[in-house]
Amino acid sequence: MVARIRPLLLGILGLLAVAALWEGYKALGPEDGLLVGDNRVLPRTTDLAMPHVWDIVQRILEPATSLDGAEPLWLLVAKAAGVSLGIAAVGWLAGTLVGLLLAVLMQGVRIAEWGLLPWIVLSQTVPLIAFAPVVRSWGSRVEIGGWEWPPWLSVAVIASYLAFFPVAVGALKGLQSPERTHTELMHTYAAGWWKTLLKVRFPAAVPYLLPALRLAAASAVVGGVVAEVSTGYLDGIGRLLVSFAGQASGDPAKAWAPILGAIGLGLVAAGFVALLGVLLRNYRRGEATA
Repeated sequence: MVARIRPLLLGILGLLAVAALWEGYKALGPEDGLLVGDNRVLPRTTDLAMPHVWDIVQRILEPATSLDGAEPLWLLVAKAAGVSLGIAAVGWLAGTLVGLLLAVLMQGVRIAEWGLLPWIVLSQTVPLIAFAPVVRSWGSRVEIGGWEWPPWLSVAVIASYLAFFPVAVGALKGLQSPERTHTELMHTYAAGWWKTLLKVRFPAAVPYLLPALRLAAASAVVGGVVAEVSTGYLDGIGRLLVSFAGQASGDPAKAWAPILGAIGLGLVAAGFVALLGVLLRNYRRGEATA
């Protein structure tokens, strides 16, 4: 029983430690932050820059605006986070599929690895904040029959663009990890490339693939939020981050609500991959040292 709830207890202790560190720095740190020359390396400790933790929690439970019938701030953030989570999930699935296909291709055709892998690495050097408006512009011109490219799909494409890289690299490493004796044994059984891939290479790739999927999930969330801001998508958590940041001078605690919502997105994404790891626990030998 203790072993089962241990991760939950450690998570709660981690949150309490962060809150204690926040309040400790706010109480002991300089009001103007820590300056090294003309550079501020630690933030200011004023209520405007760093509200108390309890003030943030109290503000989250209050109505989002002063209008009559306004919904609670936590509900507004949860709805926006749910939209962003759905878009990030689509991007993660698409990125995972593309990454796996590229990994299988590179493992099966050595010249494909030599030709594609440098470009896959190079693709991640493109500034996302510049790439996102381009994708949005291209998507707005797509129209097939009566179907028009929805704005959220541009965000999902950008999320998948960040997600496919760790999957491609991690899956390639995993598919190449089986020992030669194992593949030669399959050859003696007259097993073809496809059966060897399913029976030997994919199971051997799981310890490498799961960490890649965790990183891909985090990248999809980050890419989705940044893409929402860069493309002007109005229904996700990115809009709230920008909107509430503009209100921070008059309501500083409110600005932290979507930040906590974005953190929650990352935790949910990581939790989903952890659940996937439980389902594949029989193939995770050696993951810690992979």
